[in-house]
Amino acid sequence: MNIQFSDLISNAPHAPGVYKMYDADDNLLYVGKARDLFNRLHQYIDISKLELHKQVMRTLVTRIEWETVATESDALILEQELIKTQKPKYNIMLTDGKMYPMLALTSGDFPRLLKFRGKISQRRDVYGPYPSVSALNETIKTIQKVCGLRTCTDTFMRNRTRPCLLYQIGRCLAPCCIPDKEKYAESMRTARKILTGDSQPIIADLTKEMQKYSDATDYESAAIIRDKIIALTHTSNRGKRQNNAYSAISDWNKNVPDLEKWLNIKINLVGVFDNSHLFGTQPVGAMITFGHNGFEKSGYRHFKLQDKSRAGNDIAMMSEFIKRAIERGPKLDLIIVDGGPAQWNIANRNSGGIPVMGVTKGIVRDGDEHFILPDGSVHHDLPKDSPLFLMLRAVRDEAHRFVITYHRTTRAKKMTASVLDEIDGIGPTRKRALLQHFGSVRAIMDADLGALVHVPGLGKSAAKKIYAHFHSDVI
Repeated sequence: MNIQFSDLISNAPHAPGVYKMYDADDNLLYVGKARDLFNRLHQYIDISKLELHKQVMRTLVTRIEWETVATESDALILEQELIKTQKPKYNIMLTDGKMYPMLALTSGDFPRLLKFRGKISQRRDVYGPYPSVSALNETIKTIQKVCGLRTCTDTFMRNRTRPCLLYQIGRCLAPCCIPDKEKYAESMRTARKILTGDSQPIIADLTKEMQKYSDATDYESAAIIRDKIIALTHTSNRGKRQNNAYSAISDWNKNVPDLEKWLNIKINLVGVFDNSHLFGTQPVGAMITFGHNGFEKSGYRHFKLQDKSRAGNDIAMMSEFIKRAIERGPKLDLIIVDGGPAQWNIANRNSGGIPVMGVTKGIVRDGDEHFILPDGSVHHDLPKDSPLFLMLRAVRDEAHRFVITYHRTTRAKKMTASVLDEIDGIGPTRKRALLQHFGSVRAIMDADLGALVHVPGLGKSAAKKIYAHFHSDVI
């Protein structure tokens, strides 16, 4: 039988997930992940563009299965699990985990915190792999806040004459200029406990230390310890929430029908709304969408507030964003808003007859969510560990993530303009070159003169101006 590969993937969804390829004897050949299953699988159609081992594998494929998940990170976790347990023949690039981001502690008197991709044997003290670079970066940020380990290269450390910005903001012990081996070794021991999941004893010790400073009215030191506790707690809880959410919403085809039955409505597409602003500045909104096949990224929308008189008023902002989404966005069968009765009322008033559901936090902020149903009644009794509860909380969190990311981008653009526009001779082209080279305004501010000179198109004179602007105390 002549099976066309394009026929095998004709119904692939535009959603994140994993795909499994089988041969005629039903042997599992390959497992892969994708941000968009449809786009990824269609890359296999032109066999000439594949790596050699995948060209061979592609000629053997007679059946393809896929499973959608909530996010690309979830797809990576599931892919890794399937490869480890089912050992597909052609996953030769993933069998040792070398494509996943990992974290290592180097050797020496002042070990460096290092992220890398490679064989575990390449580093002596390795942790991971991590499901995504963002998860790894969050772990590094926590280790820096709590332990103050360095992340700079050995060459950079040896050539420092004064502590860098990370020391000034409390994220590095500055062994480059303050080489306290005993203190650094103690921080290393704490870091290893955190990296192996043993955070609770550290949190307990930090809590006692914070109380001691508070009793002595040393509130500044107490606040520093408090921030360390918050960072540790957030990292720990985030991991737990991600694992729960992953197991809960991986089966959208079961959870969405449960939602339909509960609300007595037919659902093809749901829109989930959230707002963000900073004391009324940069007011933005966002909508994410989902259906029976999971998150529908094609329906995601960002909104900048048009009526500036509504800025800072969450209720008024929600009204504008919902109206605009209904007028210009995809057809929705249900609207979900993050908020209580006031948010639900304004959404219901502007929904054009589309049923509205509210997801609101109770007295206990994490895990006590309750729901305002389309008829206006409040429901408190959905089991907190049920797949439906966890799915509703996960889609609310996805909307929050989406709008916060957009808000940060908006703020960063304004900050970039305001900070770099203060420097004479730094126009749009040079600003763009600086950001492309360093990645952020913070990195530009902390760059030394040698690094600035190497920015393409900047020039030595402009580099000196920028360095002098941010380091006037050392010029």
